[in-house]
Amino acid sequence: MYAVICRHDGIKARDIAREIGVTREEINHLLYSKPFIHDLCYQDSEFQWHGLIRQKRPHTGLGDFCGYYGSVQRFLNEPEEEWFSELLDGCRQIGRNLNDTRGLFHSFRDTREVMLGLMRDLDGVDVSSWEIAFELRIKRSRYIRIYADVLVITENRVFSLEFKMKDEIDPEEELQAVKYARYLDVLFGEDYEVIPALVLTRATDLYKWVTLPGSTAELPVCSGDMLFNLFDEFLGFLNA
Repeated sequence: MYAVICRHDGIKARDIAREIGVTREEINHLLYSKPFIHDLCYQDSEFQWHGLIRQKRPHTGLGDFCGYYGSVQRFLNEPEEEWFSELLDGCRQIGRNLNDTRGLFHSFRDTREVMLGLMRDLDGVDVSSWEIAFELRIKRSRYIRIYADVLVITENRVFSLEFKMKDEIDPEEELQAVKYARYLDVLFGEDYEVIPALVLTRATDLYKWVTLPGSTAELPVCSGDMLFNLFDEFLGFLNA
């Protein structure tokens, strides 16, 4: 239901029901009871439902919840200080705490350098349709919370990257990296595969899959200089 709403520029409950194949009564019940509808959709004066974030590129509305959002091409062309100023302004607008006592601003710049290095490694790959977001924060109520340090959105995948300025893997940070993946699955819809990963910026030559604590699921962990390998594993540049 959420995906149906976000695919349209406005849709009434009866049309949602028709697309899904259930009764209008069932849809009306869900519209007023489900967290994603409550937090990320709204109804206009003509009784049409809208999603705050569209589920197609460009992802209109996503920037309202990010410190920085734009095309990868714009990111690559933007001088560092302009990018940094826009990031800080965006963080203030979304309520992101900017307490720099523990080196937050340095971590922002560190993350930027890693992402620039990734794009240099991808030289020759067409990234013109890709999007990038820094500091995603969706916290509209107690129902839905979605955080991500960096999102890279390709044609059909969303890489959700959790950055740590460390060189050793911490099991708690592994769990932090995957914590919001299931919400991102809903946010972006069935046309996208969400791939969470932990990036350790002080490590080198690291790329491995680790088993999450208390689970059989695995998470990719890499150093900044090996981030290309994560993208290649899912997008297959080297074998193209």
